[in-house]
Amino acid sequence: MPVFKTPFNGYSVKFSPFYEHRIAVATSQNFGILGNGRVHVLDLNPTTSTLTHLTSFDTADGVYDVAWSESHDNLLIAAVADGTLKLYDLSLPPQSNPVRSLAEHTREVHSVDYNPVRRDSFLSSSWDDTVKLWTVDRPVSVRTFKEHAYCVYSSSWNPSHADVFASASGDCTVRIWDVREPGSTMIIPGHEHEILSCDWNKYDECLLATGSVDKTVKVWDVRNYRVPISVLNGHGYAVRKVKCSPHRRNMVMSCSYDMSVCMWDFMVEDALVGRYDHHTEFAVGIDMSVLVEGLLASTGWDELVYVWQHGTDPRAP
Repeated sequence: MPVFKTPFNGYSVKFSPFYEHRIAVATSQNFGILGNGRVHVLDLNPTTSTLTHLTSFDTADGVYDVAWSESHDNLLIAAVADGTLKLYDLSLPPQSNPVRSLAEHTREVHSVDYNPVRRDSFLSSSWDDTVKLWTVDRPVSVRTFKEHAYCVYSSSWNPSHADVFASASGDCTVRIWDVREPGSTMIIPGHEHEILSCDWNKYDECLLATGSVDKTVKVWDVRNYRVPISVLNGHGYAVRKVKCSPHRRNMVMSCSYDMSVCMWDFMVEDALVGRYDHHTEFAVGIDMSVLVEGLLASTGWDELVYVWQHGTDPRAP
């Protein structure tokens, strides 16, 4: 299966919503602690099963996350350790990029999520304890959401409601927000330890998955969030990212500091349906293709990017 070696440590990987063969990868030097960053855009060649380098963009600080625009096939947004968001246009030469640098966060930007419903706005989550709402055409943020008591690691738009999103924080809570409301509409005390990631189910607008330092993935129904509908145990260390399948209601993907990538069916008793141990360092970035069912991608601190079909060995030639 295709594999690509990056010069820096991998942090995030995202499939393009427009081209089934294209992925973006966020990387950081020295494990993101100090040094430069680079955004890679790679193309998957289905005939030769190779990942080829299309273009890359260098940053002065590490890049922690990337998100593709849902409205412009060439627009890419990067979350950078210096607190900025960089917008890149792949149709322009490297020297014309970034087309915009948004500098409002006072600490590292840890994640970015593009609105899949309205397709004109995106969220940034930062270690400054805030989430910010942006539109592509404005140089300043539309709004800042400040209720979390510690770093916000992840924000996720609800795929059915253009104004609703969830945020996951080191304060051990997930908050549900409606951008039309002055404050959060729900607080879920989801885990005993920091919550590093959250993602909405793509088929049930009320279901939300969370991943935590407590090594578990939990699935919540926001209509009755006192108890999770599922607790998925199987990782040996902190769960770094969770991703809900764009094709199957009950399937969730996760990656962990235990170096593994796991696939779960949260509606069956033996929920762990796939475990991949191809990384040799922390596995920190995962994604599932919207355009090709079962096509998975991951990246990690071993400086490798893998793309593979669920059920196959990511390391197989």
